[in-house]
Amino acid sequence: MFEKNPLVRAGLKIANLTERWFPDAFVFALAGVVLTFLGGLAIGETPMALAQAGGSSFWDLVPFTMQMALVIIGGFVVASSPVMMRLIRYLAGVPKTSRSAVAYVAAIAMLSSLLSWGLSLVFTGLLVREICRHQPQVDYRAISAAAYLGLGSVWAFGLSSSAALLQATPSSIPPALMEVTGVLPLSKTIFLWQSILCCIVLLLVSIAIAYFSCPSDDQAKTQADLGIAYKPLEVEVEARSTPGEWLEHSRILPFLVVAILLPYLWSKFSQSESAFAALSALDLNTFNLIFILAGLLLHGTPRSFGKAVSASVPATSGVLIQFPFYAVIFGMISKTSISHFLGTLCVKLSTPLTFPLLVAIYSAFLGMLVPSGGGKWVIEAPYVMAAANVHQINLGWTVQIYNAAEALPNLLNPFWMLPLMGILSIRTRELAGFSILQLLFHAPLVLLMTWALTYTLPYVPPVMP
Repeated sequence: MFEKNPLVRAGLKIANLTERWFPDAFVFALAGVVLTFLGGLAIGETPMALAQAGGSSFWDLVPFTMQMALVIIGGFVVASSPVMMRLIRYLAGVPKTSRSAVAYVAAIAMLSSLLSWGLSLVFTGLLVREICRHQPQVDYRAISAAAYLGLGSVWAFGLSSSAALLQATPSSIPPALMEVTGVLPLSKTIFLWQSILCCIVLLLVSIAIAYFSCPSDDQAKTQADLGIAYKPLEVEVEARSTPGEWLEHSRILPFLVVAILLPYLWSKFSQSESAFAALSALDLNTFNLIFILAGLLLHGTPRSFGKAVSASVPATSGVLIQFPFYAVIFGMISKTSISHFLGTLCVKLSTPLTFPLLVAIYSAFLGMLVPSGGGKWVIEAPYVMAAANVHQINLGWTVQIYNAAEALPNLLNPFWMLPLMGILSIRTRELAGFSILQLLFHAPLVLLMTWALTYTLPYVPPVMP
């Protein structure tokens, strides 16, 4: 019987424990502030210095907060349109069993995250909701965790890797970092065969774990069991008796707005030197703009679009209130001696043999406190890359060690779960169990692969632009 599979038992055991003991995502944010503050005191920072650094950073993530809120809003708006609902319903009908549905979602989540982690969160989240309408017996915790695998496994190996894109863009590299690393094109980071191999291995392992850990239907905790109900947005046909109402139901203005902005998107992609560079242009701002414009076209009228936005806004509440507290953590680390202390400790403890392991462990640990791939890379890169030069470790591969390890804390830290939780109406404690099960396999696998493959690459001194 499938129920006797050890992965099923482990998944259910961890899920039961997290549902009982795992706090809400907001608790993680508050606890992170306290722990970072105490850590700063332990290394000699004054309470006032930490308070100043944290308080002055409270609003530093406002642009990013807005971007993440729009990821959720844009996804809901597009998915609620008649055309997209038909496509999602078609895709949702592909898997025929609970186990195949969970593995199917895991594969789509990871493959789409290689193009854009924002795309992965929105698309797979909406796909899960529709699959559960086809197969209400599927374990909602397991399939929700599968939808999150893009952010918890391979996204940083793909084209939205913040660290790799930063290192490949001369204008984005801080001067102090440029002196240490030079410019590292994507061919030296995410397109290394070692990087591709790691990505493939993690993909296959993650899909297998998702498949074999899925509870049988009689042991599943379904969407209904969790009290979650989803109804697609239905726009009522309303009478138009005034000129204002006529404009609200007119397709002219949405079409004109899209026509005005479409040339900008065309220029952003057409100016790229290659197909890979064009895909790299799909950053978070571009992704959100595409979804908003697509939503305007698909809904057709301002009235329909506005109703879709109103229906999506409640799902953004977690993002809006928690990101400022993560900005406090980021500020206390980056604006005090905590960053220097952690980086210096990594350099002092490392040797040519232990360097890959220490970089991976250090990056994963810091990711629990600063869950931002690009921001965290700017903090630790000067120290880590300086140590790579000292130990003559390939600089491009050092970026990939960081990328591989950077995804690990995402499987535990609810920061990046927030947009998906908003879409799926699920809580951290319900999603985290099967996510942590993946982490138990990913952590040793990432450490082993990044360490072993380090010595297949030669050291190349920094190349300046």
